[in-house]
Amino acid sequence: MERLSQLRKHLAGDDPVERLTAKNSDDVVIVAAFRTAVTKGGKGKFKDVNSDVLLQKLIEGLFEQKLPPGFDKSLIEEVTVGNVLNPGAGANEHRAAMLAAGIPSSVPFLAINRQCSSGLMAVNDVANKILVGQIACGLAAGVESMSSNYGPSAMPKVSKSVLKHPEGAKCMIPMGITNENINSKFGISRTAQDEFASNSYRKAEKAVREGQFREEIIPIQVEVEDEDDENDDDDAPAKTKTITVDQDEGPRPNVTVESLGKLRPAFKKDGSTHAGNASQVSDGAAVVLLMRRDMAQDLNLPILGKYIACTTVGVPPEIMGVGPAYAIPAVLKLVDLPKEKVTVYEINEAFAGQALYCINKVGLDKNKVNPNGGAIALGHPLGCTGARQVSTIMRELKPGEIGVTSMCIGTGMGAAAVFARE
Repeated sequence: MERLSQLRKHLAGDDPVERLTAKNSDDVVIVAAFRTAVTKGGKGKFKDVNSDVLLQKLIEGLFEQKLPPGFDKSLIEEVTVGNVLNPGAGANEHRAAMLAAGIPSSVPFLAINRQCSSGLMAVNDVANKILVGQIACGLAAGVESMSSNYGPSAMPKVSKSVLKHPEGAKCMIPMGITNENINSKFGISRTAQDEFASNSYRKAEKAVREGQFREEIIPIQVEVEDEDDENDDDDAPAKTKTITVDQDEGPRPNVTVESLGKLRPAFKKDGSTHAGNASQVSDGAAVVLLMRRDMAQDLNLPILGKYIACTTVGVPPEIMGVGPAYAIPAVLKLVDLPKEKVTVYEINEAFAGQALYCINKVGLDKNKVNPNGGAIALGHPLGCTGARQVSTIMRELKPGEIGVTSMCIGTGMGAAAVFARE
């Protein structure tokens, strides 16, 4: 493998960016990457909308608004959807949603759940199938309705015999406590976390105000309960209304270190993790259409970017948030790319503490990380995030630049992927 790597570098020249962005007919390219707005879980505009409807509406919007009229949906040879909280990762309802959106029943469907990386794993699944020649075109997506499914019902059922094993029991540690473990183990202060969180809010609020996300968001219409309904008859069906959702709800102005400093710790009395420096509970969906480069060229489809590589690593469950600190170097090594050659890093902000640790451990330039804010400000619809990051990074990169997406994964893992902007 080392010899092959050296040979590839020699044949392509010494510039790793030039090597990785070189155009080949069998490249896996991204011809579309879009998302819904991300709304607040339990109280936002998607709170009455199930994940299947989010997915259906987004796929319909992709075909109706973003792809050429008459695009042949039967060209899609696989649909893979990441989801965390639905039973069975939404295998039934999301297959139904894809069919309701107009994709033929002849197209197979796969539901996938690798916790918070599920959306990225959907992209990786489709890309790998294209790379090995199983398919030439596939649709990857991620979706989550935390309003519908987040809570006690989503807790895993683990046998007592498994929990007796000390390593097995660690997989049940609450996510917030794993972040407190990182903060204690690596000396990450409350002030540093709050500063990181306030910067996430500042960047995201500025991005929304300036319309930075407008290009990646497909507005969708959904039916919600009418809160102005004055009917007092409890037996009468709730009155509904149709609304258009086209803007993220998480970002807000005037979030400062001082204002965050007033919030109480959420997981330990003497802890430093709280609602303001942790990712938001959210609802949303994202889709990525991938195909071989020669197919995209034959169809005269615009090419947004190129999938290069993806990898996943394991880390101790009790400090699961360190995952990106190991996944990012692993994927960069896989493609022989120095970290300095990456223009943008989209790292999921599950918590400020773990995100800070990963940035510092890898030695990244903070100005390159989440330039338009991250999950602390934007929200983290679990199964959606990995696909949402692809949509976002495609707009943050300039032609010829390379970006990396990454996230920690519950029970102790990390994932990272490399993409190039066309």
